[in-house]
Amino acid sequence: MKKSILKLSLIFIIFLQLLNSSAQDFEVSPAIMRFSAEPGESKTIPLNIINHSNKKSSFVIVLNDFIVNKEGRKIDMPAASTEHSLANWISINPPFVELNPNEHRQIIVSIQAPIGDYTTKWASLFVRSAEEQTATLADKTIQTGLMVRGQIVVQIYQSPPSNVNYRMKIIGLKEITTGSDTLRRFKANVDNLGDKISKCKVTLLASDLSTAEDIILQVINFESFPDSQLDIKLEMAKNALPPGKYALAAILDYGKQSNLEGTQMIITVD
Repeated sequence: MKKSILKLSLIFIIFLQLLNSSAQDFEVSPAIMRFSAEPGESKTIPLNIINHSNKKSSFVIVLNDFIVNKEGRKIDMPAASTEHSLANWISINPPFVELNPNEHRQIIVSIQAPIGDYTTKWASLFVRSAEEQTATLADKTIQTGLMVRGQIVVQIYQSPPSNVNYRMKIIGLKEITTGSDTLRRFKANVDNLGDKISKCKVTLLASDLSTAEDIILQVINFESFPDSQLDIKLEMAKNALPPGKYALAAILDYGKQSNLEGTQMIITVD
């Protein structure tokens, strides 16, 4: 019995090592490309690919759109299918490369911003490690004759400096604690009403109504995209505050150029 358990453990360890090795056989940088082309202007950023495997490998570069849902998760969409798609502005040279073991190559990613278009746009760039298939092994649904083995995603953002349309709101703070929760939980909604991708910080702050003392309970950071609505979750320990009544506020800070926004409610701590 002990030998069987030991054998299974060794197999599991080897499997994890192989999985990790497969996941780390190539490297891509940077993870995010931030373009700032004004209308009518073109800009270029190099994308670096390194083949860490011990054999010659092929890589194909493709574009997708994405949208952001209320939980903040990026959902892949077909290229050039969404309102804020950057795909049609991007050119990639070359879109396919073969690298020897430990070889490094730069891919040129360029954008051309059309005259008169000041809007913020974005896309996902996928670097996919692929291998050629023989005619007998190739899946008939894979028309390129390539089988994808793994991929790394690079986010691409574009917004001209002349676009200063920052505008966000945070509303609807409410408690969502259930009977089984060990913490007090809250949620609020963050709306990006402007046209800029913003790095945001929300602070959960309690103000004692009897002493006017302010207590910071939690700080969270996230990124917000134009036309997105994000449900944010906040929490505090049930014993984080002395007994009493408090004004509980969720305060949104979305950059130096903008005023703080907030939403609040009254809570009682027994």
